[in-house]
Amino acid sequence: MEPTTRVAATLRVNGAHYPVELDPHVSLLDAVRDELGLTGSKEGCDDSECGACMMLLDGEPVNSCSYLALQADGREVTTVEGLAGDEEVGPLQRAFLQQGGVQCGFCTPGMLVSATALLRHNPDPTEEEIRIGLSGNLCRCTGYRGIVRAVRQVASGDVPPLGVAPTHADTTPPHHAG
Repeated sequence: MEPTTRVAATLRVNGAHYPVELDPHVSLLDAVRDELGLTGSKEGCDDSECGACMMLLDGEPVNSCSYLALQADGREVTTVEGLAGDEEVGPLQRAFLQQGGVQCGFCTPGMLVSATALLRHNPDPTEEEIRIGLSGNLCRCTGYRGIVRAVRQVASGDVPPLGVAPTHADTTPPHHAG
């Protein structure tokens, strides 16, 4: 078998430019993970079914496992690592933690990316709109309730810093028999 010719490209990921040489068949997911070392996006199904690999391409969500990296040459890619901006943990990430939207964490990067795209297009979605907006992402642990609550919390603008209970959270200490 003849070796594949690598192609020079520049991937613009999370605001930084990365000159790379890629095999023409490599997916955006593999390029970002293997060439750039950004491992937040996950490979779940390698078939555009689970959403764990979701990235934003020019602000729109794409399943990066089945999107060729060379198609992203010169376009803006945002991974889960780029969502918080200058903050260590952004409001959506904090809301996921506060609302129980994270369990095993495997689907979380894709969920965060899809929720970000949803909120940019619809800053005040209904529960049904959230469920539709996240329908390309599978979660086998949370049952989605915490994820939906987290997106609603961000839409409401009421996301306190980590370590501070949300104003709507039940802060009643548990009763201990004793």
